[in-house]
Formats: sequence, C-alpha cells, structure tokens
Amino acid sequence: MDEHIIEALGKSKIVIKDGKIVNIGEPKIDYCPLFHKHRNIEKLTKDKIKENIEFRIKDFGMCTAEREIRMKDFLTFGISEITSSLIEENIIDCAVMVCEGCGTVILDNPEIVQGVGGRVSGLIKTSPIPEIIEKIGIENVADPKNTTINQVEGVKLAINRGFKNIVVTFAGCDGLNEIQKLKDSNPDVNIYIFGVHTTGLSKKDASELISNCEIITACASKYVWEICEENNVYKVGESVPIYAITPKGAEFLKLRLDKIGGVKPKKDNPRIPEPLI
Repeated sequence: MDEHIIEALGKSKIVIKDGKIVNIGEPKIDYCPLFHKHRNIEKLTKDKIKENIEFRIKDFGMCTAEREIRMKDFLTFGISEITSSLIEENIIDCAVMVCEGCGTVILDNPEIVQGVGGRVSGLIKTSPIPEIIEKIGIENVADPKNTTINQVEGVKLAINRGFKNIVVTFAGCDGLNEIQKLKDSNPDVNIYIFGVHTTGLSKKDASELISNCEIITACASKYVWEICEENNVYKVGESVPIYAITPKGAEFLKLRLDKIGGVKPKKDNPRIPEPLI
C-alpha cells in the first residue's frame, strides 16, 4: 500500500493511500487568492479540500500510477514557472524538486518541472510508485527505494551527474548548512535555493530561509511577508508575492516577467491570504 502525505489548501494535512483520500485535517488558513482565482474556492473548508484533491486525482492522476508529469504553464508567475523558464533559457541545467511517488528528483525538462511542481506542492512524505519513477527516470530519483525527501542528497546527485547550475527548492531550514558546504567544496557549481511552502514558518526559520534564498514565495507566511516588506525586497505579485532576495534572484524574476510580457497593472487593495500565520 502506498501512502502520501501533503499539506495543501490552507496547509491542511491530507493523507492519500492507494489513490484514495483517507484523512483530511482542518485548514490553517481560510482564504487563498490562488484557489479563489483558479478554482473559485472562496473559503477553504474540509469539503472544498476533499473536492479539490479528488479532482486532482481524477484529472491528472495525483498520487497514482496514472500520474501525468508534463504540463504547460499554469500560473502566470509561480516557482515552477520561473524554474521552467530558466531551464528553457539555459540559465540553469536542472532543478532539484520533490514529486509524489518519487521523493526528491532531478528534473531538466521544463514541461516536467511544470507538471511536477505546478500541480502538487507541500509534499511531506511519500512512498514508491514504480510507474511515476519510470516516467521521471530512475536515474533522476535520489532514493528510488525509499522515496525520501532529501534536497541535500538531490543536489549531491545533480553535482555527481555533472550539472553546474542547479536550482533546489527548500520548504524549511533542514539541510541549508549542508548546501552551503556543497557550495564551498564545489566552486565551479552554482546552487540556487528557492524557498517554497512557507506558510506557518517560525520567525527564526523564515529569517534563516530568506537569508539563504535567491527567491522565496510568500504563501501565507506571516513572517516572510513581514521580513520582506520591512526590508523593501523586490517582488512580483501582490496577492501572493514572490520575493527576490539576491540580485541573481531579481534577474530570475525579471526573466520570467519578460517571457510573459511584463507586470500587470496593480490592483487596488488586492486580497491576500487570510490569516497569515
């Protein structure tokens, strides 16, 4: 029996076994602008979450052997869209990300980056699904036997594979020191950290992740919003901003902006996630 645990739709803890939802926790936020815009969900409830997860399982096979792994751009401006654009433009060679049924993976195809990262976020734990591993390529899975989520091991594998410009997504602070050691011991390799799934981070963890990132998504993180806004960090987006922490991060955001035709006019009083936590 395979089991997959994700935090989604207001950071509700969702458990899926053999393609069926077996548990849905209470969401920690009530409103997400992205789900309102794209799925017309005005209030996050357990019923709405169940409906959305069942839709994903049916639509593209989330957490099942039928998982579709390729997709064109979904959001105008998200972490997976930025990453896929960087690969398309040969700015980076690969991305170390996370996929259900695989754990940590190395991706160098922009459509697979988008299909994996744009469809499922907040993966906490997963178990092997051989069919997904085969689609991704067993050589691209850091731990195909146990499907662990370990971004440091993913970066090590990418370096050993000869990649020189690597994006790695981080949802917390575990492993950041090890990534710095990899940077120090591999001066010919560029490793760019993208902060994701930040809702609920403590102030200490938010500060540490921000200090190590090129870019970071605000999600519904009280402290990512607070720290970045207080420091007037360059950002794209109003309802759920993505912040560029470094000059290289700003380059990445601007490249994506150029690809989609620039910034849309700002909305008056844009609605943001409620509450920030």
